[in-house]
Amino acid sequence: MTQVSANTDLIAQVSWDADGLVPAIAQEFQSGRVLMMAWMNRESLQLTIDEGQAVYWSRSRGKLWRKGESSGHVQRLRELRLDCDGDTLLLLVEQLGGIACHTGRASCFYRVLQDDGWQPVLPIIKDPEQIYE
Repeated sequence: MTQVSANTDLIAQVSWDADGLVPAIAQEFQSGRVLMMAWMNRESLQLTIDEGQAVYWSRSRGKLWRKGESSGHVQRLRELRLDCDGDTLLLLVEQLGGIACHTGRASCFYRVLQDDGWQPVLPIIKDPEQIYE
């Protein structure tokens, strides 16, 4: 990824919601697989740009969340994109360890609507009990 020194102009070009957040989609840069969706605030976006790895805002915990801080499954930033409306970020990342989901799967989008329910179609790579000891 090209090193960019973020500044207030870059951050100001994002259309933040009423809570100061924007959805951020993480996609594996080589395979194109969508890994997860999370939220970012101004600080997490700035840190992501500065550090070269994904930093999100955890709405449930009310604090910054560095992807992989407890699991080791860091997302190295390869490219950062802003959509046409300026209200969604796309992070092209290298997913270390191959696990993006807290369930131990490669992607958070592991369930497919089949028949009358959501069926898991991606295997668990590592038991979450072993990831978050």
